[in-house]
Amino acid sequence: MKAPIPIEVAVEDDLSAAVIRKILERSGQPFYPGTSYIGQRFGYLHRNIRGFNKAAQGTPWIVLTDLDKSKCPPELIRLWLPEPKHPNLLFRVAVREVEAWLLADRVGFARFLGIRKELIPPNADAIQDPKQHLINLARKCRRRDIREDIVPPRGSTRQIGPNYNGRLVSFVHHNWDALLATQSSESLMRTFKSLSRFAPTWPSIDDGSAP
Repeated sequence: MKAPIPIEVAVEDDLSAAVIRKILERSGQPFYPGTSYIGQRFGYLHRNIRGFNKAAQGTPWIVLTDLDKSKCPPELIRLWLPEPKHPNLLFRVAVREVEAWLLADRVGFARFLGIRKELIPPNADAIQDPKQHLINLARKCRRRDIREDIVPPRGSTRQIGPNYNGRLVSFVHHNWDALLATQSSESLMRTFKSLSRFAPTWPSIDDGSAP
């Protein structure tokens, strides 16, 4: 049996925290997630990525952010972290938003909303605005409680429903098949491959016996 791998988590919101914990659980590696550092303000991860990189010298970290309007994940990573990335830092980017990874489980998400699977694109990474696409799909949901949680009220200036994160976090916990979703999301597949290859390094401890 492999020894547990403690790992700290840094994400943009509660939904991303639930997603990354489910991915760690299904990775096949004995990850033991510690504290989840959840950004409550725009730019939190960008501002703190160098600190996470430095902290990775002592313990593994995983950071998950959205690609949003950036060209590609390697470009975003270079812009955010121009210095060398420590091997203990797993810096992953959801294309284009973490909602795309939920939609990539086409069977599970279609069942969750009670819609046809064919309404969900087979290539989730190609969806330009996954959050809006998800909300539009939720408008078709026959269950009023789910629809009202996810879809913003008519006439409201809100971009999401009043319990958007809570409802989707529940989906991740109880229904999302992260491994099945890799079939429709290359960026999610790459995240799983990165985790499967991950072999953290640990700082050496000087016991004072050396001359």
